[in-house]
Amino acid sequence: MKISEDTIHGPLLSAGYSQTPGAYDEMTAEPGVLRPHWDVFINSLSALGAQELRRRWQTARQRIRENGVTYNVYGDPLGIDRPWNLDAIPLMIPPSEWSQLEAGLIQRARLLNLILADLYGPQKLLRGGQIPPALVFANPGFLRPCHGVTVSGNTYLHLLAVDLSRGPDGEWWVISDRTQAPSGAGYSLENRIVMTETFPDLFREFQVKRLASFFRSFRETLLRLSPRNRENPRVVLLTPGPFNETYFEHSYLARYLGFTLVQGGDLTVRDNRVFLKRLAGLKQVDVILRRLDDSFCDPIELRSDSYLGVAGLVEAVRAGNVSVANALGSGLIETSAFMPFFPGLCRRMLGEDLKLPAAATWWCGQPGALGYVLDNLDDLVIKPAFPSNGMEPVFGGKLSADGRSRLIERIKGTPHEFAGQELLSLSTAPVWSEENGLAPRRVVLRVFLAAEGDSWIVIPGGLARASSSIDTPVVSMQRGGRSKDTWVLSDGPVDTFSLQTPRDVPVTLVRGAVSDLPSRAADHLFWLGRYAERSEHLARVLRCILIRLTGESGVAAESEWESLTRMYDCLESPHARLSNDEPEADPDQQRALEKEILSRIFEEQRGDSLTAILDRAVRAAAQVRDRLSSDLLRVVNQFSSVSRAADNPAWGYVSVGDALTVLNGCIGTLAALRGIEVENMTRGPGWHFLSIGRRIERSIHLVELFRKIIVPLSRQTWPSLEMLLEVTDNSIAYRSRYFTILQPAPVLDLLMNEEVNPRSLAFQAKDLFEHCRSLSRMPSGAGWPFIKQQCLEDAAFDLFRSDVRVLCEPGASGSRERLDELLEELEGALPSLSNAVTHSYFSHAETERIT
Repeated sequence: MKISEDTIHGPLLSAGYSQTPGAYDEMTAEPGVLRPHWDVFINSLSALGAQELRRRWQTARQRIRENGVTYNVYGDPLGIDRPWNLDAIPLMIPPSEWSQLEAGLIQRARLLNLILADLYGPQKLLRGGQIPPALVFANPGFLRPCHGVTVSGNTYLHLLAVDLSRGPDGEWWVISDRTQAPSGAGYSLENRIVMTETFPDLFREFQVKRLASFFRSFRETLLRLSPRNRENPRVVLLTPGPFNETYFEHSYLARYLGFTLVQGGDLTVRDNRVFLKRLAGLKQVDVILRRLDDSFCDPIELRSDSYLGVAGLVEAVRAGNVSVANALGSGLIETSAFMPFFPGLCRRMLGEDLKLPAAATWWCGQPGALGYVLDNLDDLVIKPAFPSNGMEPVFGGKLSADGRSRLIERIKGTPHEFAGQELLSLSTAPVWSEENGLAPRRVVLRVFLAAEGDSWIVIPGGLARASSSIDTPVVSMQRGGRSKDTWVLSDGPVDTFSLQTPRDVPVTLVRGAVSDLPSRAADHLFWLGRYAERSEHLARVLRCILIRLTGESGVAAESEWESLTRMYDCLESPHARLSNDEPEADPDQQRALEKEILSRIFEEQRGDSLTAILDRAVRAAAQVRDRLSSDLLRVVNQFSSVSRAADNPAWGYVSVGDALTVLNGCIGTLAALRGIEVENMTRGPGWHFLSIGRRIERSIHLVELFRKIIVPLSRQTWPSLEMLLEVTDNSIAYRSRYFTILQPAPVLDLLMNEEVNPRSLAFQAKDLFEHCRSLSRMPSGAGWPFIKQQCLEDAAFDLFRSDVRVLCEPGASGSRERLDELLEELEGALPSLSNAVTHSYFSHAETERIT
């Protein structure tokens, strides 16, 4: 029903809401009749009126965007910047239902943990036949290197997620378990914060149970895992990185719990201990809260092609020097294939019947179950017994005749790799839209449990997800679903504890930049600066050449052709396809140069193309997106569109005019990035490293231009002086001083010795040394490569104190040998300093810096 502009009263908000046949509806007991705990809520929400409800929810969506709450839907054009989709109507659970659900979930956590402890320990269940060996030993989730590894407190599951839905009778059923790196807890917390700010009165009126106590218990559990029993253990949250679908949650949880967010490259193993690589040196890590799947955690003992994990992590765990939550190998039972065995295992291991039933499941590795699945394929969902194989669930009743035959053959070929599960009619809950009001959607509730001593605590709520349409059989955020806050109602006072500082409580003021920057972040910022500067230099040189190729007179003049080819030679490339054997210009040579330049702009497979370099800048920025402002990231994200702005995607057919448009846009975007860096970034270590990368890169390019243009300058290549001024954006500055007289000495003086010229070599050197001194004075500066910096300063001093006029006088060979010698010395010192900075701060190769 569409909400009118008029105020809505009473149950009118739910008028027109239709129940789905054969499904339990959370809001209505029967058509038009609201359940008691929903009746008051809908009436209270209706009393707000359509206009106020719309205004509040627009504010909530704005809050989500401002907070940077994102969820990466793969294939979505918005990618990692897609805003989190939250619905305005919570899922509500009355107190009586919650107490029963809570007891069943805690029992399930105990059972799953005992099963893991046995399978990675004595394996009595396998010997006794309670679990078929093929379900374990054929499962890629069983990590053989982790068998027999001691786990703190014999607790494998420190955070467990269970997906639930109601059957048509209203009973809760388990759909799946998430045991290795469950996601969603952070999103449920953000959902709650948004909802409490949007409907504060309703939240208080319904006495909704708070979530903070759950996260406090979880945090304390992680701190107690420290194998060294330190008073202040170091805990890190290990994330796959910014391209993971739930990266926002990783960053959000790390900040909320007070842990350091790290990627695999931030950690290193030395002497069977795990260390965090920081600018100040290596700091030992006690506990790792991982968001990586098991097999990716260690490329040495688990999965050799993983770039996400930490080499040697398993051995460090085995030595008892670090704890991992959840324990490595816990993904073994993250499969529906185990579900048929849980009722019997619960009676054997706990002496109790299973309190929470699961959707009926048959593992095809057993002959009887295989026969049942094949005979009832149309009524089942076929799932992989081993989820790491990557198979999507298949709905047997929706297959064509050919598809059905192929699936049967696959199941018969490797029956142990498949499981059949009863097709449940998932319950429905209302979702709200401004256009259509309330409408039913399929809903699944993910509830989280945290280990607490020898038991578990259940989050009073969880992450509810609703389907994109009533006919969608799979509830998934990746398939257009939306999330819901879950309100567990209380019949008494609720705990008001919060891990967040209240807005009306003063906080300790902190000034100055944070100097404790992870080495990986500093490394990526350093290379972001270098890639951005490299891109701009390349774009300026290519633009300079293309402008002359499109001039009215072309480059038929031989005096300009040699200068153009000399300018292009400054862009040394192992992929160059241009032959410069012919000193004279002709149409074929011009076309060849034009094609080479288009390739250098657009060809993605070419590692030194503008497109490729910009892509590397985007990747470097993405690795530190939690440390960059939204404006800066927005500019960086324009790089890809700038480099592919030509209408025709086939770069070989792009016109020179379109290519010039792309280059102009690229230079403008890079200038915007430079402006944000100067005006908006805090002057901390990250800014210094980014600036050092820029200054080193620009210095290298200037030295290369001087050696290729001025050192061998002759009357035939005299026009290259004008091109040099154009590439460095100094044409106006030169003309204001010398009019149109082009001479090598004043050009070199302007571009090499003028300290107030931001494009000069002297300016780069002065600014570079200032950044170096700033970093060396910081607490993390003990390892600064002073020797390499001094070598660079000496080379620069030798160059700048020399008489420019003397340096520009050609020798007997026609070349300027003394200038070339000084530039060569500086050219060698620049990468030497860059490599020394990398060695000192990013690689941590020196073991004596371990603390």
